[in-house]
Amino acid sequence: MRKAFISPSKYIQGEDEIVNLGYFVKTFGTSALLIAHPEDVKRVKGKLDATADKFEITFVESGFNGECSRQEIARLKQVAKESNCDCTIGLGGGKAIDTAKCVAEGDALIIVPTIAATDAPTSHSAVMYTPDGAFDDYAYFKQSPSVVLIDTTVIANAPTRFLVAGMGDALSTYFEARATARSYSNVNAGLPCGVREGLCPPARGTNAAFALATHCYKTLLEDGVKAKAASDCNTVTPALENIIEANILLSGLGFESAGLAGAHAIHDGLTILEGAHHYFHGEKVAFGTLAQLVLENAPTEEIDEVLDFCLAVGLPVCLSDIGVDTITQEELMEVAEKACIPEESIYSMPFPVSPESVAAAIIAADKIGSDYKKRSK
Repeated sequence: MRKAFISPSKYIQGEDEIVNLGYFVKTFGTSALLIAHPEDVKRVKGKLDATADKFEITFVESGFNGECSRQEIARLKQVAKESNCDCTIGLGGGKAIDTAKCVAEGDALIIVPTIAATDAPTSHSAVMYTPDGAFDDYAYFKQSPSVVLIDTTVIANAPTRFLVAGMGDALSTYFEARATARSYSNVNAGLPCGVREGLCPPARGTNAAFALATHCYKTLLEDGVKAKAASDCNTVTPALENIIEANILLSGLGFESAGLAGAHAIHDGLTILEGAHHYFHGEKVAFGTLAQLVLENAPTEEIDEVLDFCLAVGLPVCLSDIGVDTITQEELMEVAEKACIPEESIYSMPFPVSPESVAAAIIAADKIGSDYKKRSK
């Protein structure tokens, strides 16, 4: 059996860690292309200036337009070439990070998230969009980022909703890894080693990855509520540090090397609903996790445990929590059919899946979550 595990070369997390960013730039040279939204640069300008002075390096401003499009990637590659940049930094949220991945193509890449809203920072993949913001394609690179650097002070001062959304994304990690392991399905860590071109076989997950996914869930249950309180107070505590690590590192390594399954596929289906457009990725994944548990007929005790956690930290447990107050049977089937397109991760579930069974799981999960929420008030 062929297995694969992928991870960043180095992960660093700590208070005011951006002050040390220049040290890691220095391992590649003296200049870095900085891909970041102007507002994110403004939030950490003092730290960027301090690290540039301390380590005698230069940040080349990129004028990032906010969209990870082929056109913007090509423009930024030219900026890096003309400025003789030694490395690339993606600082901020998901689109800046993914754009940096596409510009660097797996070489000399430093990722500096300013929020802990998803598990994308550690991965070797990116999502590309059109200049208008519509989905374009997925991109996979030869390796994960060289450095992932987390400034916990910056994360603590971001809106708490981002942290909670990250917990929603991380919540799915264990359950999707479990489904993938039970079905002996392949994982993203095997890409892009010629799999798509038929040059080498795909790969399955490792025991190490499943252990990380399991610990991710355990950490959420133990520290999620305490971390939310710390974030509300804009302060760094051990619980917040643990949840940042769970949201970014444990979940990031877990999803790529242990697998995705029903929760993310159902999330992808939910994106077609207009009411859900204003909700974060992790918020929709949280409801997708509940729908996956219903789909696999998980024990009531397990579903209740997940519901308790979601309600405690403020994650969605029903469709109305993600802006979908009503849904027609036609809309429900459209969601289910999108979740079941051939390339979706839904087929990592350890049993046959159909749009009809997914639709039934979504509507039942909505009912279970709504009723549980009412009883908990």
